[in-house]
Amino acid sequence: MTLIISIVINTEDQFTGCPDGMVVPPFTVFGTELYGERVWYWIVGAILVAAVWFALNLIASPVGRALRSVHGSEVAAEVSGVDTAHYKVMVFVISAVFASLTGSIAAHYGGFITPDEVGFFKSIELVTMVVLGGMASTYGAVVGAALLTMLPQVLTVVQEYGHMAFGLILMLTMIFMPKGLVPTLVERIRARTGGSPTAEAEVEAQ
Repeated sequence: MTLIISIVINTEDQFTGCPDGMVVPPFTVFGTELYGERVWYWIVGAILVAAVWFALNLIASPVGRALRSVHGSEVAAEVSGVDTAHYKVMVFVISAVFASLTGSIAAHYGGFITPDEVGFFKSIELVTMVVLGGMASTYGAVVGAALLTMLPQVLTVVQEYGHMAFGLILMLTMIFMPKGLVPTLVERIRARTGGSPTAEAEVEAQ
């Protein structure tokens, strides 16, 4: 699917500008143009807080329990009366809304966008963020994104090996921390302090 979208974006000149990209107009609210690093910092921060709040509340809701049942066993969920097709479409739409919102904000902030933003390596980068932080953890996804966003700054001296570093991080995480960084650390801390398995499960779900 990613490759198909990438091909469409690279060929539809009138909509995307093809490989050369396109200029994105400044972001305006009621006719006022938003600019400056501090303004964008607060905009992105507010969106992040709202997204985390929404995700945590979704997990704790009946919809979240239905989604977890589908993730655990689609057959068992259907036997229990869960409309798996409905919930899979729902979570797909929610994901698309988040992707559209963050992509639009990034494009307005940069003022220019190219097809590289939906390329194969960008997809690998996003997957690595989630796997590193923890696929079953909301906070883990935030931590993974923060760490891998800062990583290119650390690897400036070996920039040509950046994609190799992402692959290595993904491989090491899957081998040594299959649950992700945040769930693994929480599990080990609770094991040392005698935390209950129920508490662990609740944290991993978040």
